[in-house]
Amino acid sequence: MILVTGGTGLVGSHLLYHLALLDEPIIAIYRSEEKIKSTKNVFSYYSDNTDTLFEKIQWVQADITDIPSLNKVFEKPVSKVYHCAALVSFDPKDYKKMRRVNIDGTANIVNFCVSHNVERLCFVSSIAAVGDSINGQLIHEENEWIDAGDQHGYAITKYGAEMEVWRGSQEGLTVVIVNPGVILGSGFWQEGSGKLFTQVYNNFKFYTEGVTGFVDVNDVAKVMISLINSPIQNERFILVSENKSFKEVLTEIALTFDKTAPSIKIGKFLTEIVWRLDWFLTKVTGKTPLLTKNSARSSHHKSYYTSKKIQQTLNFEFMSISKSITSVCEDYKKDL
Repeated sequence: MILVTGGTGLVGSHLLYHLALLDEPIIAIYRSEEKIKSTKNVFSYYSDNTDTLFEKIQWVQADITDIPSLNKVFEKPVSKVYHCAALVSFDPKDYKKMRRVNIDGTANIVNFCVSHNVERLCFVSSIAAVGDSINGQLIHEENEWIDAGDQHGYAITKYGAEMEVWRGSQEGLTVVIVNPGVILGSGFWQEGSGKLFTQVYNNFKFYTEGVTGFVDVNDVAKVMISLINSPIQNERFILVSENKSFKEVLTEIALTFDKTAPSIKIGKFLTEIVWRLDWFLTKVTGKTPLLTKNSARSSHHKSYYTSKKIQQTLNFEFMSISKSITSVCEDYKKDL
């Protein structure tokens, strides 16, 4: 039996669709009924047989930070676990919560896997947990992650989560880790990369020239399934289709939507002012910040990644980012 944590998130929901096409029984963790509807909506993008596929999933209400609820989940004969659940935030006030979910929650999943003799664990990490470039070379899996005091909370907690997974490997658990770049996918328009599509559709005018790796969510799901069903063990893989600037991605989204491309460049100096003003306003209003110190600086950072390892290991060919953007834009318009 397969267990998926984070089944109501971007990666987990798309992963569940691909797993539902196979024959193995599936358990998925959820925290609210409303979130399950989002996952079912994802299924509708790909199939007219949504109800039949969705009924293959056995949903169990649980929280990865709550051990008693996980006891119920692991009463089932679980053989493979896809651990997708995570909290993503660049807001400093969420740091303690991210530690609890991303590090402690992962430790709980690892402990249950070890104690229940789970065969294999596939963990969704992030390129945020991979080290920086050395001498201008492409960033790969062996680059050492170092916290020099300037790492944001999400990166720290994803790195800490990886350490829990590696600890599990030392205790006899077979693991694989994937480190996706910015994941483009449909269905979650008010969070993560989904916000990019919403903002551009609503005529967002600003851009930065920072560069990072992007990947389609379906490629992430396909690689995860291939890895967990392979003899590969105790390895990590960067998943990036292409390295692109935020300007390039935002412009392509705009053109696909037949909207005006963002035309106002935001430089480093201006973002330093804006995030400070936003910080002040959040203190006054209590609202969630639109821009934080970490997200502002990340938007200008230029990082180039290579997925050569996974391409050679699985002979895998990534979907182009252009094709991914076209697909996501089509789904966005369906949901309007």
